[in-house]
Amino acid sequence: MLEIDQLDLDEIATAVSDQDPFGEHKHLINPKTGELLLWTSDGGIDGETPVDLEDLDLVVIDPLPSYVWYQDMADFTASLSDEQAVRRLGRALDGRGAFRRFKAELHDEYPHLIQAWYAFRDNRAARHAVGWLLDESLITQEAAERFRAEHPDPAVP
Repeated sequence: MLEIDQLDLDEIATAVSDQDPFGEHKHLINPKTGELLLWTSDGGIDGETPVDLEDLDLVVIDPLPSYVWYQDMADFTASLSDEQAVRRLGRALDGRGAFRRFKAELHDEYPHLIQAWYAFRDNRAARHAVGWLLDESLITQEAAERFRAEHPDPAVP
């Protein structure tokens, strides 16, 4: 088992959020060391030698579905104390293009909430990374629970 404090959770969080619709690159983790690598379809893991993923003793970090990240935006919005911001950001989340509209609304109308959103989003991303590690049996249940307890959602204005 890997130890959470030896892992780059920011990089793992980036990997679980990386939506590559064409499958031209994959994030990988060495289950023994926790080392993170990037595989590309034309350059393998060293950037020069193509290699099949099945030939590697590494775990592919598949991205989480977009609804996970959408729920983070919805949870952030629902926890705001400003009712007008809740309504406007909630409308931005309705329908196709929600990610773009949410970001635009936040930046255009509520710039004072950007720092709070980034803190919330980054904390959730780390928690998602820990959940992925647990799902892949790379960390223990106890380590995941301890991390979650030590990293609750940050306060939102």
